[in-house]
Amino acid sequence: MFIQTESTPNPATLKFIPGVAVVEGGPIDMPSARAAEASPLASAIFGIGEISGVFFGPDFISVTKSSGDWTYLKPAILGVIMEHFTSGAPILTNGGGEAAADEYFEPEDAEIVSKVKELLETRVRPAVAGDGGDIVFRGYKDGVVYLKMKGACSGCPSSTATLKRGVQNLICHFVPEVKSVEQI
Repeated sequence: MFIQTESTPNPATLKFIPGVAVVEGGPIDMPSARAAEASPLASAIFGIGEISGVFFGPDFISVTKSSGDWTYLKPAILGVIMEHFTSGAPILTNGGGEAAADEYFEPEDAEIVSKVKELLETRVRPAVAGDGGDIVFRGYKDGVVYLKMKGACSGCPSSTATLKRGVQNLICHFVPEVKSVEQI
């Protein structure tokens, strides 16, 4: 098994590409060792130490370090990923995974929310997945769209610029009812 690695805009995060499907049905964010208890792979990665987040995309794994040097962490992570995939163990056990967060918006704003979600799915999420992260809709109120950044995007130094200059400009252009975009 050959596992590729890619840097991300977040210097604390590396993207590992094992060449096989990682998860189906949507990305899974494991922002802590406790959240990773439902995943043998994420638990093993957290077990290396100095890890602050694991994010599973459809065909990649983003790992965020809390400290330490990639020179030492990267080989350990590669070993854990290779061992996991060659063992045939599942990514999640006991149906674990993220609970869907409640979205909030008024029923009369359903058409606006639908347009925003369409833009996120077709234009924004594919781009941020390329950088090892994800961005999801959480709410809409009084002209403000609320989004959550995950994976490499969470805590990335350039995420505010991406959100304000990129995502906000795109959404406001195509959905004039939207006045701003905020991260939660």
